[in-house]
Amino acid sequence: MAKNITPRAQDFSQWYLDVIRVAGLADYAPVRGCMVVRPTGYSIWEVIQKHFDEGFKETGHVNAYFPLLIPHSFLEKEAQHVEGFAPECAVVTHAGGEELEEPLVVRPTSETVIGHMYSKWVQSWRDLPLLINQWCSVMRWEKRPRLFLRTSEFLWQEGHTAHATRDEAMEETLTMLEVYRRIMVEELALPVVAGEKSEGERFPGADNTFTCEAMMSDKKALQAGTSHFLGQNFAKAFEIAFQDQDGQVQFAWTTSWGVSTRLIGALIMTHADDDGLVLPPHVAPVKVALLPISTDEERLASDLEPKARELVTALEARLGRRSVALDTQYHMRPGDRFFSHLQKGVPLRLELGEREWQEGRVRAVRRDTGEKIDLPWDRLAEEVPAILEQIQQNLYQRALEFRLAHTHDVSSFDQFRSTLEEKGGFLRGYFAGTREDEKAIKEATGATVRCFPLEDQSTGTCFYTGKPGARRALFAKAY
Repeated sequence: MAKNITPRAQDFSQWYLDVIRVAGLADYAPVRGCMVVRPTGYSIWEVIQKHFDEGFKETGHVNAYFPLLIPHSFLEKEAQHVEGFAPECAVVTHAGGEELEEPLVVRPTSETVIGHMYSKWVQSWRDLPLLINQWCSVMRWEKRPRLFLRTSEFLWQEGHTAHATRDEAMEETLTMLEVYRRIMVEELALPVVAGEKSEGERFPGADNTFTCEAMMSDKKALQAGTSHFLGQNFAKAFEIAFQDQDGQVQFAWTTSWGVSTRLIGALIMTHADDDGLVLPPHVAPVKVALLPISTDEERLASDLEPKARELVTALEARLGRRSVALDTQYHMRPGDRFFSHLQKGVPLRLELGEREWQEGRVRAVRRDTGEKIDLPWDRLAEEVPAILEQIQQNLYQRALEFRLAHTHDVSSFDQFRSTLEEKGGFLRGYFAGTREDEKAIKEATGATVRCFPLEDQSTGTCFYTGKPGARRALFAKAY
């Protein structure tokens, strides 16, 4: 166990912050509630961003950019939207040395300004659909910040689309939810549950909100990404109207969807351990660290390091440029060199000492299990990718088994309360309560409806109200 990381079982919150610190992922900014994403953390975000960006483009979306500042009057056009975001908004009242005629809001999200622009771009059914995404930062004033999970400013993507029919817009909403689910499962090794949000947890101004919910290693839930069916609410507020094929004027149907840097927090709280960060290979910027080791400087220079560079070149031909790090920190003790890569979550460490050099092999050490494997040089380019894929699958399976082991069925509110107190985790039960019922449950227990899972369409008696025909729901305490 790392001396400078608080054990997870002792203090989960401090453990989380310690992992971020020792891995060099982020730091606190001078402005309260904001963070500085350090190079190691940003490189992880770049890999995550690449996976999602490719997924968006494969489904026909294109990237654009919209302004940071939004006229205050725009937010007031959609009543539910402004009510939902008003407490979180940062407002600019002065600029250029004088008071502004109209205050400007630093975007908490961009439905309003994008709706305004869409109203200018959409005139006919031929202009639809509009499938646009932007990568940017947003600001939602956070009173209780936590690095990556809740900060006043954070990085994200927000997709905004407009369609000619309700069915097309709903199909888009669910398509993007599936893009999110697939990438979270296949690339981030997060076994998320895809489902629909309840009325009380719905995005302000949306008709329906869909979500990917993940369980962290403290058994709390994290909303990993959301996709919103906005109906015609924003189209009517911003007059996104078009002439259909029959010559009739119709309002468009719109969607929005987003994931953010909180996914880095999800990776930490799902996969990391008491030694530091553990990264799934698919999102690790450095997948392999290769360390030449010798006390003989001449041997290092003449034999080990040249061979190590040759092996790095061969591996990068299979794994991609800059995916293999050659560690030349010879001023450090070998144990400290090993530990620096372990704490940063590098999936696989390769050691090339004098004995390995003489025998034509390297010693491979897996980050997920600590297993040590001897690999011959001439098989390295074939063996290493296979081991990395085994690590990827093991991390996913381990997280999935944890979630399943801590998901509990409940059929009454008394059972709900006792199970939550004694076991925690996800509570699964039929629920047909109102927004007021959701609020009462949260006040009594601290748990909220995370979603109605799409994979489970069964119905039964509501554990809270006793009503028949209730949908299956997941409840949990959440970040």
